[in-house]
Amino acid sequence: MKIKFLLPSLLSLALWGCNNSSNQTNSLPASNSMEQTQHQTNHNEYNIELENGKKWKVVDEMLTIIRNMENDVNAHAQTPDRDLKQLATKLQTNIDLLTSNCTMEGKAHDELHKWLLPYIDLVDVLAKSSSNNEAEKNFNAIKQSFVTFNQYFQ
Repeated sequence: MKIKFLLPSLLSLALWGCNNSSNQTNSLPASNSMEQTQHQTNHNEYNIELENGKKWKVVDEMLTIIRNMENDVNAHAQTPDRDLKQLATKLQTNIDLLTSNCTMEGKAHDELHKWLLPYIDLVDVLAKSSSNNEAEKNFNAIKQSFVTFNQYFQ
């Protein structure tokens, strides 16, 4: 039970610490509740703001990793006999790569974290899915999170 709460907490700390130029974090608290996370994904309850009406610029190195994850999700969406546990493992590897190479600063960094922390939770929930139905719901929530990403970031 402790491990279930330890992993998201450690990831949150790692994300918060990466070149965070402010003393406060503006990210949502980590949650293991699929319903709450899915609800956040379907609406802008992330409270992400645009930059004067424009999308935030994500540094190229980080955007490449995010696009790789999005491409993996889209490829799995086209595969009838998809292995969603394998996808979750691949996505987690990319999340680790993304967080260890965080170079963003300032408001863009803070806004990206508002999307990234719930996304990390979604991947964690997908990895822990106990049934195909549950995995499909979680997979769909991840697909939707990329719709949100693309509304606010470039």
